[in-house]
Amino acid sequence: MSSPSCLPVIDVAALHDGSLAERRAVAEQLGRACEQHGFFYIVNHGVDAALIDAVFAASRRFFALDFPVKAALDKRHSRCNRGYEPLRAQTLEAGAAPDLKESFYIGAEVPGDDPRVLAGRFNTGPNQWPVQLPAFRAVMQDYYAQAYALGVRLIRGFALSLQLREDYFDAYLDDAAATLRLLHYPPQPANPAPGEKGCGAHTDFGGLTLLLQDAAGGLQVWDAQAGGWIDAPPIAGAYVVNIGDLMARWTNDRYVSTLHRVINHSGGARYSVPFFFTGNPLHEIACIPSCLRPGEQPRYPVVTVEQHQRDCYQRTYG
Repeated sequence: MSSPSCLPVIDVAALHDGSLAERRAVAEQLGRACEQHGFFYIVNHGVDAALIDAVFAASRRFFALDFPVKAALDKRHSRCNRGYEPLRAQTLEAGAAPDLKESFYIGAEVPGDDPRVLAGRFNTGPNQWPVQLPAFRAVMQDYYAQAYALGVRLIRGFALSLQLREDYFDAYLDDAAATLRLLHYPPQPANPAPGEKGCGAHTDFGGLTLLLQDAAGGLQVWDAQAGGWIDAPPIAGAYVVNIGDLMARWTNDRYVSTLHRVINHSGGARYSVPFFFTGNPLHEIACIPSCLRPGEQPRYPVVTVEQHQRDCYQRTYG
C-alpha cells in the first residue's frame, strides 16, 4: 500500500488472527521498516474506530477547560507523572525553545497501596481524572486497553521479524508499563521564539510508540539517507508507529530510533494521541545475541527498563 510519505504502510491484520506463515510475512515487512526508517504506518490494526473518535473528542473537551481546572490536575501533584502538563513545560530538543504544547498523561490505574507503588516503581500509581468530564475516564481506560493489546501484538511481531521465537519478548511484556498521552498544539504564533516548535526534534524513550494524529498534520521524520526532514501526514484509519530508544538499544541499533518533530503550520489547533509502550520495569535489556554481527560487541551496557526510563526523563525534565 502506498502512502503520501515515503514511509511504508503495513497491513497488520494477520498479527491478530492470521496463521504463523501470515504473521511471519507481516513481521518481515515490520523488520524492513524498523531497519530502514524506524517509522511506518499500520492499518487494519484492530482498534475500534468509534473509540478513537471518542478519544479525540474527550481530549478536545479536556483542553478546552479553563486553565485553573486543568492546573488543579498538574502532574507535579502526582508521584508517578500523571496528569496535566502546561504549555512550554518540556524541552525535547536540546538548546531549543520549550515545546509549544500542553498535554495530559495517563497510565494503568494502580492504587496507592499496591506493592509496586509502595516499592517506588517509576511512573506507577493512580491517575488524576477531571471530574468535570464524567465520561473521560471510561473512554481513556477503554482506549488504553485496546492500544496496549495492539502494542503486545506488534512486539511479538518484532520477535518474528528478528527470527526469534514469537514469545521471545514475553517476559518484557509481562506486567508491562505504558503511557497514554493526550497532546494539544495551539496555532504556531506569527513571531515564534527562535527555534520554537510544537515539539522539538527528539527520539522516543521506550519500546515503540503508537501515534494517532488529527487532520492538521505537522509530524516530520528525519530521513538519514536524504539528510533532511520528511512529512508523515495523517492517513485515515492508520497509526504512525515508531521504534523507541529501548528497542534500538536492545537490537544494538539494528532497529533505528529516529528523530522526529512537530511543526504546526495548519493555522489552527492540532491534537495527537501517542501511546508509549514501555515494558516490564524490572526487565533487563541486554543486547539480543542474534543482533550482533560477527566480531561486533554490544554498544550499550545492560540496563533495566525502569532505569532506562528514569535516565531519559532526567534528560528532558532535568
